[in-house]
Amino acid sequence: MYKVSFRKVDVDGFNIFYREAGSKDAPAILLLHGFPSASHMFRDLIPKLADRFHVIAPDLPGFGQSDMPDSGTFTYTFDNVARVIDRFTEVVGLGRFAIYVFDYGAPTGFRLATWHPERVTAIISQNGNAYEEGLSDGWKPIRAYWEDPSRTNRDALRAFLAPETTVWQYAHGVPDATAVSPDGYSLDNFYLARPGADEVQLDLFGDYKSNVALYPAFQEYFRTQKPRLLAVWGKNDPFFLPAGAEAFKRDSGSRRALLRHRTLRAGDSQR
Repeated sequence: MYKVSFRKVDVDGFNIFYREAGSKDAPAILLLHGFPSASHMFRDLIPKLADRFHVIAPDLPGFGQSDMPDSGTFTYTFDNVARVIDRFTEVVGLGRFAIYVFDYGAPTGFRLATWHPERVTAIISQNGNAYEEGLSDGWKPIRAYWEDPSRTNRDALRAFLAPETTVWQYAHGVPDATAVSPDGYSLDNFYLARPGADEVQLDLFGDYKSNVALYPAFQEYFRTQKPRLLAVWGKNDPFFLPAGAEAFKRDSGSRRALLRHRTLRAGDSQR
């Protein structure tokens, strides 16, 4: 089994934490995590991939062990998050690489792919949405905030940051709750409890509308560039519906969408 290294790198003054394993001569794969997690969601997956790939999994800005400056210093938009990760790939020397994207990792990774189509060799999307039909009714409170960014609508979203909600995201739809390790959601809740973390996440909830606005651009990229693409979904995801996986087939030609018949959320990449 390959050793996993834990590093931090200065990305133009922004300290980004990342996990790395595998030979640098092997094909590279960039793992991009989702809300409310960090690269620790890949802790069991990375050693399994390292015999075939050069694996790099960063913590997004404001998540995990990466810097979390306040919003007066860094504006938390998905464009800015993606630009930091884009620059991160250059700093660590990733030239061409596949991306494995999950949840928030998807709009981050899809931006990288549209900005640099020549660099992305393949896409694996685990509940990483790029289609309106993939958005469930669970987004209604967040959509209300997009339409009216009032304090009342912002505060209504704090329920998504509650410890019990994090646990629910891991366990919802799982037939045997004893199969869900508490390690992942406990660490997620630790990071969410840091001073200022709630405001960071609320800012990103508000900016998620920018991802929806970019869905047509992402779809155009799939149609014109035709990257090798696999969509792996779960029918019990409360936020991203399986229709979002099926939709990839419209724009990715013969590429297939694989629907898994259980929930695939943050903890599932560990199994």
